[in-house]
Amino acid sequence: MYENKTDELPVKAVLACVDTGEFDAEVSIRELAELASTAGAEVVGTIIQKKTSYDPATCMGSGRLEELKEQLGTLEAELVIFDHELTGVQIRNIEDILGVRIIDRTTLILDIFAQRARTKEGKLQVELAQQKYRLPRLTGMGTALSRLGGGIGTRGPGETKLESDKRHIRKRISCLEEELEELKKHRNFSRSRRKKDGVLCAAIVGYTNVGKSTLLNALTDAGVLAENKLFATLDITSRSIELPDGRSVMLIDTVGLIRRLPHNLVEAFKSTLEEAAAADVILNVQDLSSPERRQQAEVTEKLLDELGCCDIPKINVMNKSDAAIDLDTVFEDDSTVIVSALHHGGFDRLLDCIVKNLPETARRMKLLVPYDKSAFIGRVRLEGKVFSEEYTADGTEIDALVDIKLVKEAQQYLV
Repeated sequence: MYENKTDELPVKAVLACVDTGEFDAEVSIRELAELASTAGAEVVGTIIQKKTSYDPATCMGSGRLEELKEQLGTLEAELVIFDHELTGVQIRNIEDILGVRIIDRTTLILDIFAQRARTKEGKLQVELAQQKYRLPRLTGMGTALSRLGGGIGTRGPGETKLESDKRHIRKRISCLEEELEELKKHRNFSRSRRKKDGVLCAAIVGYTNVGKSTLLNALTDAGVLAENKLFATLDITSRSIELPDGRSVMLIDTVGLIRRLPHNLVEAFKSTLEEAAAADVILNVQDLSSPERRQQAEVTEKLLDELGCCDIPKINVMNKSDAAIDLDTVFEDDSTVIVSALHHGGFDRLLDCIVKNLPETARRMKLLVPYDKSAFIGRVRLEGKVFSEEYTADGTEIDALVDIKLVKEAQQYLV
């Protein structure tokens, strides 16, 4: 919708918000400005109106909209983005008064997601959220559709188009849900296979733009898109790294979170975020340089609780230490580590923290195995990993990662 080309100027937009006290309007509209910039719009003005409740017909009231209309002409704005979800009736009424295009926060986020989704599943999830969002708003736009239908002074063509559109959207929603269910089965199978094969997983979660993809790239050279924009990454990326104790862990990048994430998007992307619920450890990445770090962390924690991640070990990864000004207020322990993904700082401590928080599936041991018990080395190699072996007068000395099932038996050969 807002994708820019080099020979085109960005769309000039004004942001509008009704402050009823249900959330911090100033913080929210700053975030909306970031979203608009990410989508390719140029924010030329903002308007916040304090009201006890939203106007059911126009959200902020016709009188205030008339004032806004005058400002739009001065600012040469062609788009108004509301920091709320609008009904079809509200969109139609506001457009009639202002004479410019109107979208809301949810439409803007959906547009960004549509731009950024790359995998088949990501695209299907975005379209499903878009269609579910459109369906209840078609009724409110009924008279507008009648004009599009070409009927002069009659609602007939519009209502026909409305019902046709509704049927088409419901059918498309069913198709999308079926396709996503098949992909979910495939992902569940892959997840079960990883568990069966003893593959350890660490899910990277956190607020959007805290540096999750930069961290994954720095740790694994994954080559994931890492931009200073909201929702730079929408699709799952997984890469394996080796830990200091010799074990390997699969790092899984997930979609970034945001305040007041549209309900349809939470539902659509829950399947993606379920990777966190199936992980052995969760890396909750936070932006140390952000003044809203604690509020952002609360958003992440709330969604993790909804996904049933309460019992999974979590490591708070305090990123962007190179840009932080209050490092003295953060203390490192076995569940908190300070890093700079950009400068590869703090990675040794991070990897040690991951080791400490993962379940013990294997143990690194130095063993001296008598030659008549050399079959045991074959079992160690089959179930784990042998880093080195040396033949001595008393037997074979090995440095190995021993599967937990063999640790008790291996104790008798400890060097």
